[in-house]
Amino acid sequence: MIDLYGMCSPNVTKVTILLEELGLDYRTHHVNLAGGEQYAPAFLRRSPNNKVPVIVDDEGPEGGPFTVFESGAILLYLARRSGRLLPEAPAARSVVEQWLMFQVASIGPMFGQLSHFTRYAPAGNDYGKARYTSEAKRLFKVLETRLAAAPFLGGNEYTVADIATFPWIRTALSYFPWLEGQQALGQYPALQRWFAAIAARPAVERAIEVEERFRALDIEAFGKADADAIDRFYGRGRFAQP
Repeated sequence: MIDLYGMCSPNVTKVTILLEELGLDYRTHHVNLAGGEQYAPAFLRRSPNNKVPVIVDDEGPEGGPFTVFESGAILLYLARRSGRLLPEAPAARSVVEQWLMFQVASIGPMFGQLSHFTRYAPAGNDYGKARYTSEAKRLFKVLETRLAAAPFLGGNEYTVADIATFPWIRTALSYFPWLEGQQALGQYPALQRWFAAIAARPAVERAIEVEERFRALDIEAFGKADADAIDRFYGRGRFAQP
């Protein structure tokens, strides 16, 4: 059994997709970020960076519980554990890992910053909005170029690289001002083809249901949060690092 600690987030959803694709038994545990549960000592022992997702595998490499934090590391761990969705051949595996790192190092951070500056930051952040909008659009073009040359990010087969990237594109369709629903991908035909194929997968549909359950819990938690709790969540005000 695998315990997944998370909330409604693309990084959590990509782990849920992989768990569903692999058919692994797992339990979900909502982490109330608005309530500060990510700073509890027990949670920090699992995730030193006080972030979700985190998994605990009851049957780890040495036969006992094993904890993995950071979403990219979780995907690699689960794929290697199961021997699926990650090629065995060294060159093919490297290509998949490169595109996985592209999501972890570029898509996640840049899309995350754009979401913050367009949805949550106070007024007066025009430079931040322009900077991250430009970078997000550039990354869309990188994806379009790659998917015009190959069916999937890693090549001919669906892999963890696709699983990592799909939830971020799905979120972008709802969050980014220049995108309005799936039809907005019409300017990226290869990306649109890829997105539709992955969205139709039964495992992905099941993972989205889990995401929606997390979303409901997040809405409830943040609805109860006061201004101080929100400042703590964003690391601002008296919670900013000195």
